[in-house]
Amino acid sequence: MEQVQTKRKTDAADGEAVLSVNNIEVVYNSVILVLRGISFQVEAGQVVSLLGPNGAGKSTTLKAISGLLRSEAGEITRGNVTWQGQRLDIYSPEDIVRRGVIQVIEGRPLFRHLTVEENLRIGSMTYQGGSAFKNDIERVYHYFPRLRDLRKRVSGYLSGGEGQMLVIGRALLGHPRLMMLDEPSLGLAPMLVQEIFEIVREINTRERMSVLLVEQNARAALGVADYGYVMENGRIVLDGPAAQLRENEDIKEFYLGLNQMGERKSYRDVKHYKRRKRWLG
Repeated sequence: MEQVQTKRKTDAADGEAVLSVNNIEVVYNSVILVLRGISFQVEAGQVVSLLGPNGAGKSTTLKAISGLLRSEAGEITRGNVTWQGQRLDIYSPEDIVRRGVIQVIEGRPLFRHLTVEENLRIGSMTYQGGSAFKNDIERVYHYFPRLRDLRKRVSGYLSGGEGQMLVIGRALLGHPRLMMLDEPSLGLAPMLVQEIFEIVREINTRERMSVLLVEQNARAALGVADYGYVMENGRIVLDGPAAQLRENEDIKEFYLGLNQMGERKSYRDVKHYKRRKRWLG
């Protein structure tokens, strides 16, 4: 495979926070409280995973960062989001994208009547260096060689895995400094999940790009992440280095379906599992 040289962009030294979510509350329709004062950070060049069940508030958290809450009658009513030390939540979604914070939305939304390459061109529209599209698209094809073969295909005919590759590749054309991925494993076969997560890690390493990964698939997410946070009912209830979380007995049993002996439990046992009091402490 041809090696494509890329300049790795950093906005802070490794170990310094580039994104800070500071005690935010989010309310929909001025009534429904979804996020209840969550705080976390993403460091430069780091992969951070937000784990939790459906309805925990993970996707809402990403929308609070990317500015997409407004399109769903949601608003941050307390706290703030900062990027490189400056308020981010005061900007429109398009301005947030121009600052290098790009969300890959759940469900793989594509312009299905356009070809793969036309979808990729759309991804470069917000980046000032869009005239360098030829070099940029070669970067995408390096990570996703399959897209080169499919570049003339109408995107509505792609498989789920190909569609996921395309939405990530399209986001790369915007030159993100932080890429936020919402449930990239959703509906994909395990082998495809592994392949895509390996590519995400390669992008993170080569580009020195921070990644915020929202996932229900704890095994896959913790396999690629440096640090993880567990969300439930709009709160963060647990956090730590990914390696530490992988060994946490609560994570093993509730999210990985393993008992203390490392044996897999039935789904019926797992779904009725009640966390110990320290989980909510």
